[in-house]
Amino acid sequence: MGVSFVDGAVRVRVPATSANLGPGFDALGLALGLHDDVAAWVIDRGWHVDVAGEGAGELPTGADHLVARAMAATFERLGRQPPGVAIECVNRIPQARGLGSSSAAIVAGVQLARALVRDGTTLLDDDAALALAAELEGHPDNVAPCLLGGFVIAWSDADGFRAVRLAPDERIRPTVFVPSDRGLTAEARAALPATVPHHDAAFTAGRAALLVHALTEAPDLLFPATADRLHQSYRAPGMPATAALVDELRGRGVAAVVSGAGPTVLALTSPPKDLELGIDWRVVELAIDVAGARIGSGRLGHAERAPVAAGRKS
Repeated sequence: MGVSFVDGAVRVRVPATSANLGPGFDALGLALGLHDDVAAWVIDRGWHVDVAGEGAGELPTGADHLVARAMAATFERLGRQPPGVAIECVNRIPQARGLGSSSAAIVAGVQLARALVRDGTTLLDDDAALALAAELEGHPDNVAPCLLGGFVIAWSDADGFRAVRLAPDERIRPTVFVPSDRGLTAEARAALPATVPHHDAAFTAGRAALLVHALTEAPDLLFPATADRLHQSYRAPGMPATAALVDELRGRGVAAVVSGAGPTVLALTSPPKDLELGIDWRVVELAIDVAGARIGSGRLGHAERAPVAAGRKS
């Protein structure tokens, strides 16, 4: 019997993520309690995407939308393309800010396609779904926590992309500082040198190992565990306000890092309440998302369409 599609709509809730976490460049990631909700169902013809919230009026509304592209790639793996798909997105993850908006779209697309195909989660199991999402994104450090939730260590080898999920310490309450300016991952990667001094690589490897312990068992060690000499200083000239805020927070004992490629700043310990910010930042305290991408059925209802709390501005 060939591949067939389910009747009706399916939906998925996907979390924001923060990759690197300081010294864990391209390897460590954390899922955060800020979510996009996406629903999809098979239609007679074409790709039609409706976007509300972040990216509305900017993102594509057809087959070139990232969710649609990820769905099409997943259907290809599953062996059959539908005649058409309608997609509705309620986006709360800021676009191009270092909080995994593209990974969330990719994971949403992979999960929706698996859910729309009968027995799709069996035909493409969780390991294969992770590998496909990482292949589409180009690296696994954001897609892995988005898919799995919690704190994730990701890597690649001859067999492809892999990840393990660890339970973060329940005492950790991240805070994100989201600027109005956007950043581009490609530009941030272009700022990195081809080589780094051996002593900097050794320092960073030690702190990345300590960070695993700090995030899972010993939050009191988060400040030294988030020190990095591998990438953040090289990227600083391209986002001076972000670098200045990280320096200010760390100067006051806060375990602060650049979130992903920036320009958002992530604090893993509580920032001081008298902190004065020099530009327009949205400051939001978030839980760690421990569930990852969650699949359901039906179109998005009123609860999914509710806006996210705006946080406070400086």
